[in-house]
Amino acid sequence: MRRLIVQELITVDGYVAGPQGELDFFDSVSDYSHVDRDNLKLLEDVDTVLLGAATYRMFVQYWPTADETVANVVNTMPKLVFSSTLDEAPWGTWDPAEVVKSDAAAKVADLKRQPGEDIMLWGSLSLAQSLTRAGLLDELQLRVVPVAIGSGQRLFPDDLGRLDLELIEGKLYPSGIISTRYRPRRTSGA
Repeated sequence: MRRLIVQELITVDGYVAGPQGELDFFDSVSDYSHVDRDNLKLLEDVDTVLLGAATYRMFVQYWPTADETVANVVNTMPKLVFSSTLDEAPWGTWDPAEVVKSDAAAKVADLKRQPGEDIMLWGSLSLAQSLTRAGLLDELQLRVVPVAIGSGQRLFPDDLGRLDLELIEGKLYPSGIISTRYRPRRTSGA
């Protein structure tokens, strides 16, 4: 069965975005090259990227013309954009992303049953939360940026409930970013 991996940049005080969704905390680190090299290795086992509409809008302004280590992989990988408002999702001169208007949890559960490689979700806070609530998360990767912002949007809202995690890897990068990988601990009834 394919695995769903959720990867998020997060502050040391637990926020994935500022109060208005701002991501300026990303800029507190100037060198993501080591993280990008590890992501290239990780993406060798990924064949689908999931994005919410807001993350798609941000990504499509940058990645199709980006000159970065992972840009070619990001641009050529099939992408699904979950949105009730978008009718199409062009990706510069690359193949467009597919827009999915149906229930995200049902679609991802179906994708996980199909043959293929892992599925990566980047950013897309509400999508990450809904798929986690639905019990579809197989691996959580946090890239902890060495900055505290004091307030903002959390990856796990108060109403999510308990999610026990098992650490499968931790790594410190020269930039000060700490990468952690977790898998949910499944109870015997799950």
